[in-house]
Amino acid sequence: MSTAKISNSDNLGLRRPRRSLGALSGVALLAIAASACGSSSSSSSTTAAASSATTAASSATTSGSATAAAAAPVTVHVGYFPNITHGLALVGIDEGIFAKDLAPDTLVDNQTFTAGPAENQALLAGSIDIAFIGPSSALSSYVSSHGAVEIIAGAASGGAALVVKSSITSPSQLKGTTLASPQLANTQDVSLKYWLKTEGLSSSVTVQPSTTGNGTIVTEFKAGDIAGAWVPEPYVAQIVADGGHVLVNEKTLWPAGQFSTTEVIARTAFVNAHPATVQRFLTGLYDSLAATQSDPSGAQTAANAQLTKLTTKALPAAELSSAWSDLTFTLDPLESSVQTQAAHAVALGLLKNPGDISGLFNLSILNKVLAAKGQAAITS
Repeated sequence: MSTAKISNSDNLGLRRPRRSLGALSGVALLAIAASACGSSSSSSSTTAAASSATTAASSATTSGSATAAAAAPVTVHVGYFPNITHGLALVGIDEGIFAKDLAPDTLVDNQTFTAGPAENQALLAGSIDIAFIGPSSALSSYVSSHGAVEIIAGAASGGAALVVKSSITSPSQLKGTTLASPQLANTQDVSLKYWLKTEGLSSSVTVQPSTTGNGTIVTEFKAGDIAGAWVPEPYVAQIVADGGHVLVNEKTLWPAGQFSTTEVIARTAFVNAHPATVQRFLTGLYDSLAATQSDPSGAQTAANAQLTKLTTKALPAAELSSAWSDLTFTLDPLESSVQTQAAHAVALGLLKNPGDISGLFNLSILNKVLAAKGQAAITS
């Protein structure tokens, strides 16, 4: 499987490099337009024009309508979380990368969620078209919709952990405690329950899925209502700042520390109806990743600015840095880890056996973007 990191030859930053990209894209578009005009002129003649005048006149209205319809901008409704694990969404939206790359289409960026199941409902109801979402929720959406959604890219690996109060230093000390997860059957809920199962602790630890999101979990930990939680960043860093410590970093449970934390999923109907729009969106995702890799400090600033806009509270610099360092942003959906996560959810009775889930992944448009950027394709 591809590592899905972007070659350093791109050398894209958050600000000036993006303007350079825009300028280059503009030149390319002008070149294409000029070529098209030249071709049109060379293939026409006065005789042909005269002889086809009647036909051209009769079809002008129909042709004009078709052209206008083809050029009509598409509004893209995108869902994401105010989480650092959705950092590519935060950076791309705050820095205007998606807006630039999507033009003339329009991004609607004001639909945020606190956990996957609620986002799934919006996706399947058609109120959002594309979503940054955890793999367990993507699987659930795929199964419940009978294949009406598909993963079109990855977004992040890592950035999740079991964080507990300082007095707990071994799994055996969790007996009789209550631990929280972001929401029933979401990605971290599955991770926590499967880990407890492997440790023989399923019957001796109470798992309390939140109904109001990760922020509430931090409050419950501070109040002493829970002994810990399996959460994504930045909530790991926040609980650590409030006196907790990491008992299990989920990276330690996966080969090479790689596992899917965030995927980009879309309604199949939307992909089929607007493939060019999806390609422009994925170009924005690529450019957001390139900006993040090129200027991590600037990317953290942009992500924090978006978090402040969404939650009215910026992350302290130390918490932001800690959360960011635990993540790997990648376009690779890490399909093998999703297969494993599906097996875990089935074993826990949280997911109906989906069978072959290869149909969940459609990277054809992403690979067109990668080819255009001179990058290798991502394969299973």
